[in-house]
Amino acid sequence: MTALVIAEHDNASVKGATLNTVTAALACGGDVHVLVAGENAAGAAQAAAQIVGVAKVLHADDAGFAHALAENVAAQVLAVAGSYSHVLFAATASGKNIAPRVAAKLDVAQISDISKVDAPDTFERPIYAGNAIATVQSSDAVKVITVRTTGFDPAPATGGSAAVEAIAVATGAGKSSFVGSEIAANDRPELTAAKIIVSGGRALGSEDKFNEVMIPLADKLGAAVGASRAAVDAGYAPNDWQVGQTGKIVAPQLYIAAGISGAIQHLAGMKDSKVIVAINKDPEAPIFGVADYGLEADLFEAVPELTKSL
Repeated sequence: MTALVIAEHDNASVKGATLNTVTAALACGGDVHVLVAGENAAGAAQAAAQIVGVAKVLHADDAGFAHALAENVAAQVLAVAGSYSHVLFAATASGKNIAPRVAAKLDVAQISDISKVDAPDTFERPIYAGNAIATVQSSDAVKVITVRTTGFDPAPATGGSAAVEAIAVATGAGKSSFVGSEIAANDRPELTAAKIIVSGGRALGSEDKFNEVMIPLADKLGAAVGASRAAVDAGYAPNDWQVGQTGKIVAPQLYIAAGISGAIQHLAGMKDSKVIVAINKDPEAPIFGVADYGLEADLFEAVPELTKSL
């Protein structure tokens, strides 16, 4: 029984979500192999080989993998999937794009967003915005799985010594091509990988107030900035800052929520944070139910005071 992890990478290094996915794969039992499909991605393949617990790295190098198009990567996964009992992807935008294609072609049921491995054929996954946990058992010969990265600790990125094997390239039917991308520049830590996140809600009232109150605190802490869906919908913060069921799932060491009431959709995205600090003037706000530390106060007074004291 061997599991295959599909690496997410930038052709030079492996992204953090892959480390969490390796941990999930190890819990399935047996050896763990990692597939690195990219263009001039020898650096990423070597980085994957150093992950503790990885027995082998499969390296497919071709220009068709330069931008990780789902159609091309799925074709490469399908070319090798028959040798594996489990095929695991991180439950990221990329993983969620590729995994269903692989599951459909293999004619198996995808097991989505797992947060725990109970047995090689049995997994737990949150449903109803995390208010219930479903236990799913699969009898499929190949189990196609997406992994909720916040449910698993990252495997150590160094200390391993796996062999790197070059494999034959399969890049699909060529029906899609990369045209271009517009990437938002951000000098802060990536939201899903940040150790500290400072989030603001609709109570901030405007984009100017959001920036005036929350950004200095984030600067002092070296934190990523998040926002509730209400704040994003109101235009106070950009879409890629949204934390929650319809945004990004995060689990930092420290999560500070200011002016966020704690709607169930927001809690689903951050309640696995190690330490949660809530600042809200409403004592009945649901956010206090999950907070480790709660401050019942006006955020326009409390947050600047906190910033000043750091």
